[in-house]
Amino acid sequence: MNMLRVCLTAALLVCYGLLSCASESEKREAEDLKNSDRNMEVKRNYTTANSGRPETVTVRKKVKKTGSKMQSRSDISCTELGGICQPNRYICRGRYLRDRCSGAKTRQCCTPAAAWSVLCAGHHNNRVRACDSHGCGAFNSRRGNNLHKAVDLVCDDYGIVNTPFSGSLAGPVSRKDPAGNQYDGVKLLSDVHCVKIFNIRPYRYMGPVAQGEALGYLLPLQERFSGITSHLELQMCDGTDPSPFI
Repeated sequence: MNMLRVCLTAALLVCYGLLSCASESEKREAEDLKNSDRNMEVKRNYTTANSGRPETVTVRKKVKKTGSKMQSRSDISCTELGGICQPNRYICRGRYLRDRCSGAKTRQCCTPAAAWSVLCAGHHNNRVRACDSHGCGAFNSRRGNNLHKAVDLVCDDYGIVNTPFSGSLAGPVSRKDPAGNQYDGVKLLSDVHCVKIFNIRPYRYMGPVAQGEALGYLLPLQERFSGITSHLELQMCDGTDPSPFI
């Protein structure tokens, strides 16, 4: 009987020990699992906290599209006028015209200095007015505080004035000098040239005219300027010197 009790007690102790070991093992596993979860949470929080790092941004520069808006040009419009395209640093015996040649802006059309017809009937050439008591007729001659941006050609009072080159009449023109004297005339233009002719009374102000055709007659200046050489005033529309063409 005593032996039975001893055996039962031993068996109970063994069972208790086994149960204790199992409980201790489960408790340790639970703690390990909890620690693992805690570590994962800390790592997750660290990752989240550091997820706000600035991302690499590719900066895209805006490229301004200039496009090719340059109008295509050729040398044809120059050669049709009898000119030649060349850099404007070269000497041109005639006159340079812009925007008639291909390439750089410094490449311009050099037109030949083809002589215009004699403007004043009865004269063998276009003679520039010399200096008299009222001034000089050459281009850039001094006129008070200003320069004369035209050329005065000697003509006879009421003499016929001929068209220097073929073109079209583009209406009346007039100007006043510093003293208030008014000078009337007409504008004549072509594909190459544009001039204003003052001190004349044209037969008409509009329409085509041919080179050498009678354009009008000279208005007398002696009535207003005693001793002055009778002349017409020839002015380029752009203010350049017309001397190479006369």
